[in-house]
Amino acid sequence: MGVKALDYETLNENVKKVQYAVRGELYLRASELQKEGKKIIFTNVGNPHALGQKPLTFPRQVVALCQAPFLLDDPNVGLLFPADAIARAKHYLSLTSGGLGAYSDSRGIPGVRKEVAEFIERRDGYPSDPELIFLTDGASKGVMQILNCIIRGEGDGILVPVPQYPLYSATISLLGGSLVPYYLEETANWGLDVNNLRESVAQARFKGITVRAMVIINPGNPTGQCLSEANLREIINFCYQENLVLLGDEVYQQNIYQDERPFISARKVMMDMGPPVSKEVQLVSFHTVSKGYWGECGQRGGYFEMTNLPPQTVDEIYKVASIALSPNVPAQIFMGLMVNPLKPGDISYEQFVRESQGILESLRRRARIMTDGFNSCKNVVCNFTEGAMYSFPQIRLPPKAREAAKQAGKVPDVFYCLKLLEATGISTVPGSGFGQKEGVFHLRTTILPAEEDMPAIMSSFKKFNDEFMDQYADNWNRSRM
Repeated sequence: MGVKALDYETLNENVKKVQYAVRGELYLRASELQKEGKKIIFTNVGNPHALGQKPLTFPRQVVALCQAPFLLDDPNVGLLFPADAIARAKHYLSLTSGGLGAYSDSRGIPGVRKEVAEFIERRDGYPSDPELIFLTDGASKGVMQILNCIIRGEGDGILVPVPQYPLYSATISLLGGSLVPYYLEETANWGLDVNNLRESVAQARFKGITVRAMVIINPGNPTGQCLSEANLREIINFCYQENLVLLGDEVYQQNIYQDERPFISARKVMMDMGPPVSKEVQLVSFHTVSKGYWGECGQRGGYFEMTNLPPQTVDEIYKVASIALSPNVPAQIFMGLMVNPLKPGDISYEQFVRESQGILESLRRRARIMTDGFNSCKNVVCNFTEGAMYSFPQIRLPPKAREAAKQAGKVPDVFYCLKLLEATGISTVPGSGFGQKEGVFHLRTTILPAEEDMPAIMSSFKKFNDEFMDQYADNWNRSRM
């Protein structure tokens, strides 16, 4: 029997290169411990409903009716469902080509894409073309489709913020491209310095890499910062000067926990800049139903919008989308509901506002509890989570702890996170999974555990951390740094 194509040794090398820390060693160990009966708090992935966030009522009512249209024919349907949910379900069913069980256009249902375009116009103050909006199975699928079009081989580089969400590093590896890191400044609240960008591009070119695109994640994952308008202008100017496609990952745009820096889309800033920039820079923006106060991760709904891409390119992207025939149809309905929400005066409006505001206000409080909790710990320092769903504290590991990690054959922050998991059941992601500066260590946790559980979680973290720091202190620095 010879070597077979799916033997490990002969697999596509790009597949073996992929690393995805959010579901990596820590997550696997946590799952093992859970099987053994240990209570695990999974804060490793931004998965709100898994941590107890309740789904919004109105969108679920509408999709339930779309999934079971025979309910609409029941004379008692009005006793179970409000009239606005019934009307909206009929609206969406009329847009499909045979209900939720039928394929849609490969770009998504035209009527829903029109709703997305109207949402973008309301948000940014500039018209949007539904023909340049594709609906996708979550934002991740859209990111993969676009990177697939940009990356031609290992000579092509993509500028990615570090720390970064590993979707980017994993997809770039899988497609055989090169990741070109640009480092965010932790001391400047994870801000972006354009000089760092220039340096990163120069270094990549020196290695013979053609830098083709730049990714921004705004609000940041794992870093939680919101980009200022001035910062966005600098980024867009940089892309204009360097001829880069800008990929705007804006999936956390509803998750803002401070008032000083509201979310502003890259597209709005670019349009405000006027020609030539607004007519020249190629921009692809991504959004999802998985985050915000919706948190509908399992539904897999997203979209991307293309600005300043030539029509022939749009046709090629359509062709590639057609290979999968159709994005998930129920998720397209969720997207329509998200971008075309209830209005004042609608029967379900007040309940919807109560639910969504309740979630956002609680997340804002949780962001504060978590930041303050981390900053009260020995050798831990943490920026406030301005947006998104994560806290990314820096853990200042003593030399003795780094040595112990080395002995155990582990990266220091992986060593720390494994010890944390074993002691407390808190499952996090080590900073090394997102990239960080040499010799600096972090972990990422979501701010999603239930608000009433948060004080207990932070107190068990503090107890573990402070004992860990004492155990490995070696008189290195016993004071809080």
